[in-house]
Amino acid sequence: MQQGPGMPGIRQEADAVDSSARTSPAPSRAWRQTSRSHTSAAEIIVEHVRDLLERGEIRAGHRLPPERTLALQTGVSRSSVRVGLRALATMGVIQSRHGSGTYIADGPPTLETEPLRFLAALHGFTRDEMFEARRLIEVGVAGLSATRASGEHVAAIAEEVTSMFASLDDPQAFLRHDLRFHQAVASACGNPILTSLVEMLSQVFYERRRETVSQHRDFRESAEMHRRIYLAIRQHDAAAAREAMDRHLLQSVEAQASEEGAREEADAAVLV
Repeated sequence: MQQGPGMPGIRQEADAVDSSARTSPAPSRAWRQTSRSHTSAAEIIVEHVRDLLERGEIRAGHRLPPERTLALQTGVSRSSVRVGLRALATMGVIQSRHGSGTYIADGPPTLETEPLRFLAALHGFTRDEMFEARRLIEVGVAGLSATRASGEHVAAIAEEVTSMFASLDDPQAFLRHDLRFHQAVASACGNPILTSLVEMLSQVFYERRRETVSQHRDFRESAEMHRRIYLAIRQHDAAAAREAMDRHLLQSVEAQASEEGAREEADAAVLV
């Protein structure tokens, strides 16, 4: 087909586009981020800090650049920088030190329980599903801890067992040491991801059970079960640690169901 006067052919148009693509500089990362309509300015700050961490330009304990520098690096306003930094603080990624600046968190990784609670409410996670997840993770973690626990880890676990026996007459104190026991066992597994998952899940169950634990009458059996887990870890017996943890968790969920039933009966009696 013959082209009209002054109108370039299809091949010429393609060549012109290809030439422009070769000669134009690649867009900066900040430009690419701001050009995405679904990405807010605050999210750009979150992504920028994550990129700095992934590239190794900043590490745990390092001070973040000032707000002004972050705004220049990303092309967003300082108010958006502050919103992004608040989001990072909520996630536990950064910590503000008065009079010093903002730093990347340098402690052990933590996962907040609130996002999981929202997901449970949103998607209808049942207690049985949550318990199944906890059981699968914690039983495996107990086995890892038995093979990897240092003397310091074993001492931390022993301290919580001793405190549990000392708190048999104080349900709330007993439950707090129960939570710390599971966190100490998780810390001994040597895998920070698993440690964080155990801490998050055990915290969720702790928050639920502290409303009913006062209905429990005898904590000695539970304390003994924790002692068996501790002994298996101290002896570096992974199979025994997994078995003892599994038995304890099954007993724990039964105890919680019994406590909730007792509380419902007590509430019904008050109404009558």
